[in-house]
Amino acid sequence: MKKAVVVFSGGQDSTTCLVQALKDYDEVHAITFDYGQRHKLEIEVAQKLASDLGVKAHKVMDVGLLNELAISSLTRDDIPVSHELQDNGLPNSFVPGRNILFLTLAGIYAYQIGAQTVITGVCETDFSGYPDCRNDFVKAMNNALVQGMDRDLELKTPLMWLNKAETWALADQYQALDLVREQTLTCYNGIIGDGCGDCPSCELRKAGLDEYLNNRQAVTQALLR
Repeated sequence: MKKAVVVFSGGQDSTTCLVQALKDYDEVHAITFDYGQRHKLEIEVAQKLASDLGVKAHKVMDVGLLNELAISSLTRDDIPVSHELQDNGLPNSFVPGRNILFLTLAGIYAYQIGAQTVITGVCETDFSGYPDCRNDFVKAMNNALVQGMDRDLELKTPLMWLNKAETWALADQYQALDLVREQTLTCYNGIIGDGCGDCPSCELRKAGLDEYLNNRQAVTQALLR
């Protein structure tokens, strides 16, 4: 039996990965992390989406310690999300160590349930400048998990080399375009669906959707190559 664990935030990318996984695997587990993020609503969104999609095992894990350690506009209400980069060249929405922690815990969970694969929606093409979304990072984490648990495990990244338009095309390929557009939460200001339209996440999402809707055939062909 092919089992997979999907790191699931209820956003556009992870929902697209979950929809795809439900078609490709015999058993799919979703894991959502409560790290004291700015918008608790995303946990509720993830729970509803998992239920609507028929995910039989959805685990919400409390990792509030990350909030204490990682200062970011996504972990502090008094830090507004900014389009400007910090002195280190990263956006202030970057949560240091987040994907290190998430993939480690997802790997442990996969070990316990006998899953061979952990799926995450990180992407180097449209990664907002986050270093823990790069392919080299994922490969290093994969090697560390295999070495540390002495067990074969694949960290799979279906969106790694897709741009946002191609991610929309992938959702559409699985008849989930409307669901992803209307029910996911990607907005840094906590607005479901098309979001606020002004934050960096909404701008990236909208630009990709517009590109896909205006060039469906070309984008779909690029996705299938």
